[in-house]
Amino acid sequence: MRHSPKGVSIHPDFDALAAAVAARLITKLIDVQNRRGEATVVLTGGSLGIATLAAVASSPARTAVDWQRVNFWWGDERFVPADDPQRNARQAQEAMLGLLPVDPARVHPVPAAGEAADVDAAALDYARALSDAAAEEELAPGFDEADPRLPRFDVLLLGVGPDAHVASLFPETAGARTVGATTVAVHNAPKPPPERVSLTMEAINTADEVWLAVAGEDKAGAVGLALAGAGPVQVPAAGPSGRSRTRWLIDQAAASQLPERLFEQHQLEG
Repeated sequence: MRHSPKGVSIHPDFDALAAAVAARLITKLIDVQNRRGEATVVLTGGSLGIATLAAVASSPARTAVDWQRVNFWWGDERFVPADDPQRNARQAQEAMLGLLPVDPARVHPVPAAGEAADVDAAALDYARALSDAAAEEELAPGFDEADPRLPRFDVLLLGVGPDAHVASLFPETAGARTVGATTVAVHNAPKPPPERVSLTMEAINTADEVWLAVAGEDKAGAVGLALAGAGPVQVPAAGPSGRSRTRWLIDQAAASQLPERLFEQHQLEG
């Protein structure tokens, strides 16, 4: 049975939030590696997502993580060439992955334009890579299968758009309604670039912990609706739910439209 209490942590501003999410991530990776030897994180893009990765790379505590035994995936990606500055994977490489001693074989970017024939092929290729990784994990002692199509995700990071999209699952679109698949090809996204590959909500919710990190007053409406219990097709940010925990890590500006009863339950954190 899924047990996913939602926790909300409110931080003063963007910089404090990025530092706090980075510290939590380092601590989580250390904890998972102490228990299991390796850890898997699903990365996100966006200004806060990349600032968090930069904060990890500059943290003195980063040396406590065995980066050679961390697996990296992405929740979504823009279907553009690999060297395009819009690529989440390229931004992550510049902010963190290229600065830490990670194992390149454990870094799993979504196929880029030019590597796959089209966005539909890229989504299928990514689903196949996930399935292959899951099959390898089945051979490991103590394997805890959440979904045979997917490897174990210890932490899955998400941003939230002003329209309440998460990954590349936009409100009232086919991607937000997709079931029975782990990935989806997005055509005609309401923000550029129009073609993207995304994990489905079904795949997102296999993660042990899902963290939604959100900063800025322009996201406050989306945060308020999601935490008030809106429907996940209309408000995709309401849909993510980790198997053991769902964390909302937000700054004070993004918290400005929280329901009163929720806001009173959570204290501002430094």
